[in-house]
Amino acid sequence: MKFAFKTLAVAAMVGLALTSVAQAQNARQAKREQAAAASNAPLAGQTVKIAWIDPLSGLMAPVGSNQVKGFQFFAEKFSGPNKYNPAGVKWEVVALDNKLSPAESLTALQSAIDQGVRYITQGNGSSVAGALIEAVARHNARNPGKEVIFLNHSAVDPDFTNSKCNYWHFRFDADTSMKMEALTTFMKDQPDIKKVYLLNQNYSHGHQVAKYAKELLARKRPDIQLVGEDLHPLAQVRDFAPYIAKIKASGADTVITGNWGSDLALLVKAAVEGGYTGKFYTYYAGVTGTPTALGAQAEGKVYQVSYNHYHMGGDLQKWQEEFQKKFNADFYTGSVIHIYRALSEAMAKAKSTDPIKVAKELEGLKFTSYNGEVEMRKTDHQLQQPLYITRWQKLDGKNLTYSVENTGMTLALVKEFPAYVSSTPTSCAMQRPN
Repeated sequence: MKFAFKTLAVAAMVGLALTSVAQAQNARQAKREQAAAASNAPLAGQTVKIAWIDPLSGLMAPVGSNQVKGFQFFAEKFSGPNKYNPAGVKWEVVALDNKLSPAESLTALQSAIDQGVRYITQGNGSSVAGALIEAVARHNARNPGKEVIFLNHSAVDPDFTNSKCNYWHFRFDADTSMKMEALTTFMKDQPDIKKVYLLNQNYSHGHQVAKYAKELLARKRPDIQLVGEDLHPLAQVRDFAPYIAKIKASGADTVITGNWGSDLALLVKAAVEGGYTGKFYTYYAGVTGTPTALGAQAEGKVYQVSYNHYHMGGDLQKWQEEFQKKFNADFYTGSVIHIYRALSEAMAKAKSTDPIKVAKELEGLKFTSYNGEVEMRKTDHQLQQPLYITRWQKLDGKNLTYSVENTGMTLALVKEFPAYVSSTPTSCAMQRPN
């Protein structure tokens, strides 16, 4: 027995020694990779500030809070020379609360410019984005040499890359028309959809969701009956029970909504409490507060179209789990990663952080992200990328393991559309600087 114990002890010591050797080798390899990355990073040591202009107060504050954490999380993770940052710059996020107001956003923009910030990002509210696009264009025209680039992470009004396209604006989310193209392509093959109700926020995004839903369903499924349509004030409704009553009375088996934040969370809460048994086809079911409102009662009844999902594997899944552990929240704004990746690639190519040089490199830029190869289309500055349809359902402990908002539920992939399917044409006539 003593001999056996000695043998086990020796084996354990050998195992520990081998583990230590392996760890040392991995550490040396990591240092070599870091040194190689640093030697090839043309802008190592420089700091690039990005002004984040979105709500940190009011009903949409939970969404803004989640997203600014996402920007800060990846600023830290991607800073300095590494495989995600070929330029080697350090990222710094300047968070400015715009209270979901266009006027407050313009004040925040000026504050950022006064601080020497040359890159801004925003995404909550196309009404805000529209005001910023115009303000950035005016500033750049009046202040040559001090140009600013607008990195749009989530404002999806198609006009921004069509009739209102601007050289200094780049969108990293898929626009409303792209998402509705994918969503209706999926819906046309669902025979149980017979009567649809449209419920959306009363501003440009909500109007566009309704517009494209009607146009595309009429073309792909002319047999579907539109039984009702409503628009409601953005971020003001606290009780959606009257809307649910109208939906139930209409006989709709399906609701299409572009609602986000509290406007979707409170809508689905009212639907669950009001006993509505129809399905929801959404853009933002995974956004803060909505998964909790859905709960187990909504299993199989809610679908989302998005450019990412919770079970993509690879780096994204690892980062999602790390983010959840750190903040007790879900990371869902994947365009944050696109922004850092694209900026770094463009800066590395330009060997500069100057927005004039970087904008030229962003145009037509192709790079590999978590959802495959994506392209910033030169014609209109709209990122071309795959889209995914996911369904709200229970974890299965096998392939579905990510619990959204700790509900024991998740958004599971049911259909993937490659970029060429979800891509839509543009009418943009881009005016470029001389």
